Amino acid sequence: MAKLCSSCNLLLLVPLLFISALGALQYSGANSDQTPVFFIFGDSTFDVGTNNNLLNSGAKSNFPYNGIDFANSTPTGRFSNGFNTADQIVRLFGYEKSPQPYLTLVQDPSTFKTNILHGVNFASGGAGILDATGNQTYGEVVSMGQQVQQFQLVQGNITEVLGPDAAAHFLCKSLFLISIGSNDIFDHYRYNRDTVSQQQLMASLNSTYYAHLKNLFNLGARKFGIVSIPPIGCCPYARLQNTTTTGGLPGCLTELNDDAQAFQLMVASLLEGLKYELNHEFKYSLGDVYTMTNIMLGNPGKFGGFKDAVMACCGKGQLNAKKPCNISENPNLCPNRSEYVFWDMFHPTEHAAGLVAETLYDGFSPIVVPMNFSQLAQI
Repeated sequence: MAKLCSSCNLLLLVPLLFISALGALQYSGANSDQTPVFFIFGDSTFDVGTNNNLLNSGAKSNFPYNGIDFANSTPTGRFSNGFNTADQIVRLFGYEKSPQPYLTLVQDPSTFKTNILHGVNFASGGAGILDATGNQTYGEVVSMGQQVQQFQLVQGNITEVLGPDAAAHFLCKSLFLISIGSNDIFDHYRYNRDTVSQQQLMASLNSTYYAHLKNLFNLGARKFGIVSIPPIGCCPYARLQNTTTTGGLPGCLTELNDDAQAFQLMVASLLEGLKYELNHEFKYSLGDVYTMTNIMLGNPGKFGGFKDAVMACCGKGQLNAKKPCNISENPNLCPNRSEYVFWDMFHPTEHAAGLVAETLYDGFSPIVVPMNFSQLAQI
């Protein structure tokens, strides 16, 4: 595998050049000879419509005012007023937006094998690292484990189309983006914080995340762009759970933020361990979104030109976080979304997501380690 990733012979170039030609047709603006293909995993920060396909999921956003700043103000299933973080990252590599959801692509067998060569998004709103995460709160979600199983089917089809050697080369040059973990911590806070300690939670997340990453590696993944958890205790939803006020407004929920920081440390150690265990074939970039977001929240005007880093742009009730951003609830909607950090009670605005993506793409240590996403793509 290492030889396939480091050299490219003529036999490999033929099918890969064919893929590049197809990619150039689908993604205008992307330099298909140098731009990696993306396989995207995670939760609602990366979901671009997966949950639209789930009949029994309560974690959906395919209704107004979601997507109000997307093309034709279309609610696509993104938990955003426009592009989400997954879109913003791949746009920096020259694509127009994230690749399509697996559950959308698989509905058309006649084009499935061609489309997956352009990348796939597996992310599902409400999902977590642990299999049970999200089920009690939202019903049906696609867990990280199930997303890896879906990728296994994709990998099999890519191998069938390209052949084993070219498929291995194709995958080891692709970028595997992952943003997940927040829902595991939210569920812990909601349902079992009195019976499961932070140490026990982190141990469970560590072993399960390790298994997911190792499975992806065994399926051919080599380059991992990992996004950690932001200070979720400062989102409007979490603030409403806090009885302590700051300046008349609910403050951040310290317990959730402590868990998010512990998660960052756990993942940093996990990734470094995998690098050495897998003889440096496992390459990664870890974005410390906790610190990124904390800087943004601490001085919103300086970092992003925000005017509000507490309230949700869209929603209803205190902090616009008592009711969801669903037109059926007659929510409040801020007129200038770029002035708000938070789009709804949980998620960032398109503008905030874009700033995070830019930092992941070309930031530097200690915010993005040991390299940024742009550098990861080039090695």
